[in-house]
Amino acid sequence: MLNYRPWFDHYADVPYSLNYPGMTMYESVMQSATRVPDKIAWDFMGTLCTYNKFSEAISQCANALASLGLKKGDTITISMPTSPQAIICFYATNKLGAIASMIHPLSTQSEIKFYLNLSKSSMALTLDAFYDKFAAIMEKTHCKRLILTRIGDYLSPVKQFGFWLTKGRKLPGVPPKANISWWQDLMKGSFPNQEKAAMTTDDTAVILYSGGTTGKPKGILLTNMNFTSQGMMVAAWGNIDETDSILAILPVFHGFGLGVCVNAAFMGGAKSILVPQFTPQIVAKLIRTKKPSIIIGVPTLYAALNKNKDFKKADLTCLKASFCGADTLPMTVKEDFEAIVRSRGGNIKLLEGYGLTEAVTAIMAMPMDAYRPNSIGIPFSDMDAKIVKPDTMEEAPPGEDGEICVSGPAVMKGYLNQKEATDETLKIHADGKTWLHTGDIASQDMDGFFYFKLRQKRMIKSSGMNVYPAQVEDVLYKHPWVADACVIGVPDKEQVERIKAFVVLKEGIFPGAATEQDLIIHCRKDLIKWSCPRAIEFRDTLPTTLVGKVAFKTLEDQELKRLRQKGEYTGDH
Repeated sequence: MLNYRPWFDHYADVPYSLNYPGMTMYESVMQSATRVPDKIAWDFMGTLCTYNKFSEAISQCANALASLGLKKGDTITISMPTSPQAIICFYATNKLGAIASMIHPLSTQSEIKFYLNLSKSSMALTLDAFYDKFAAIMEKTHCKRLILTRIGDYLSPVKQFGFWLTKGRKLPGVPPKANISWWQDLMKGSFPNQEKAAMTTDDTAVILYSGGTTGKPKGILLTNMNFTSQGMMVAAWGNIDETDSILAILPVFHGFGLGVCVNAAFMGGAKSILVPQFTPQIVAKLIRTKKPSIIIGVPTLYAALNKNKDFKKADLTCLKASFCGADTLPMTVKEDFEAIVRSRGGNIKLLEGYGLTEAVTAIMAMPMDAYRPNSIGIPFSDMDAKIVKPDTMEEAPPGEDGEICVSGPAVMKGYLNQKEATDETLKIHADGKTWLHTGDIASQDMDGFFYFKLRQKRMIKSSGMNVYPAQVEDVLYKHPWVADACVIGVPDKEQVERIKAFVVLKEGIFPGAATEQDLIIHCRKDLIKWSCPRAIEFRDTLPTTLVGKVAFKTLEDQELKRLRQKGEYTGDH
């Protein structure tokens, strides 16, 4: 338990410290299944599953995966939307003592190859729609077994037929191959029963990914304790139990979606409403029909809901809490959302939080019954946080900007195969504790509330997702026309930030709309859509710093000035 911290005075009914059982994630879900076997664990587009049936599906999946050769210490890549298959496989993997590597299902071929090789995954689970991308690169990876599933596997017959009519019949067929297994066959097959592996709370259980200044994503090693502690913290903060339902809008390859919307929900015995595809229309309809008690999302979600006619007409008395993270929440978005909720019978605040994948996800938030303008809140139970002077371990006084450092049971084990990066991020301070240096700049007031200012690391947030400029620039540099490139984030009302590239062309190549389009198409081959430039501005030269580096901050300032002059930016978003 922490020594006294000023934020303890604002905990209300939340305990300062929690008693974490020495359990794996699988064991924690089984505990919920024993406690509330007949409660609904998940709802997938109208298909409901009780905790008892969920536990049976996890065991069946574990038996099947073991029959395919997955064992303790192995890694399986899960490249799936938020769906039953993804979460069943996730917990089955944990039962076997294996590691789940979670990646975006829309990853490109080159990204898939990179992730499979970095994690040394021996098998992978993905949708049949993405078979071609995996098949094209598997021979160049450690992955020898591909498990395919269909999005319709957990839909009702009527919805299966509807999916087939609109999308399913357009998918290319999958040729029969010895290294391919089908999810439905595995879940119906008969396999030897597997006992849970002898796995400790400190064993690596999950690999999530985050980029860095080099542009190459880093594998973040997260343990059972990281996930179970973070799940218990969130459940305690939001008072989540079996009477609650959480709208799982955020994807399971994202720490926010996996750690809060799924794992924390299951640890509390709540219902997770799985949302495989996000649009404002889908979310508004689910809120109206499913009546979740808790919504957790990013600023762009709430901005979109505020404009949605269905949401504005919904009965919102069901809501007991709403949280926003992953980026700064514009005040206008917060106020508009709260006004709509009040007009539809609800009485909640949209509360900001803060987290990062290196600590699973959220590790601080505004208390349920308190509010400080522009604050990201206070740390959860057992999480310690402080502001240090940049590039030091010296604590900054209240009100002074510095780097956020966090310590506690949710902090990662380290980066996969990157000792130097791990040592730069995890440091032992004078108090003998290991502190995670987040690279984010903030301040703290006398009462312990934190105020986020900016990300020290060069990173762009587009539609709630991390975009790493160096990675985009690396793709641009591969085009034979590009001599120099710099990528920045430009303020955008819909996406928070959109991607813009500044490019210097090689001699003999002429700028213009056709050239711009060619470079954007080139980027789309290797980058997920929100990482691709929305616009490219051609320059004769790029500004540089005194040491010769491209001065991206200068380009950002120039772009903001241009937008202000056009009346397209006021500093409100």
